[in-house]
Amino acid sequence: MANANVYSRALMDHVSSPDYKYKMDDPTLSHEGINPSCGDDLVLDVRLGDDGTISEVSWTGHGCAVSQGSADMMSDLMVGETPENARKLCHLFGQMIRGEQKDADALEELDEAAELESISHMPARVKCAELAWRTLDEMLAHPQSSTVATTTEDGTDENGNPMPQDASQVGQE
Repeated sequence: MANANVYSRALMDHVSSPDYKYKMDDPTLSHEGINPSCGDDLVLDVRLGDDGTISEVSWTGHGCAVSQGSADMMSDLMVGETPENARKLCHLFGQMIRGEQKDADALEELDEAAELESISHMPARVKCAELAWRTLDEMLAHPQSSTVATTTEDGTDENGNPMPQDASQVGQE
């Protein structure tokens, strides 16, 4: 299940030999995700099959090993899922990576991505791990709005502390 070593064999296998890192031709959906605090940037492509399930997932981009490995693990997990179940898995991963969900039975749904659970103890790496998952969730929740990139910035710093608002952005939401 969860591995105390962030750089597990599974993660490093996905980093060194990613199966899903390529530019998909004619995806059904495409969306960019950015993690400004670390510099991770990816474009996630999804093809939906005739039955409405996710038939193909790919990604391109650059970033740290955690973001790249997590993106590849997520891509592997999502093939064959309905968009609704894919979003459920994205939320479960987010709960796990933020330390909100620790039940081993529940986390089994994440397959090898559950090995990233130890990242919940490393706040600076949480946003790296969840970038692809947030991007997919946003893409599936709002399939018509793929022009605005998803970001991991949620008003907190890498330690989860509230960041001061930039006075020039107050009231622009």
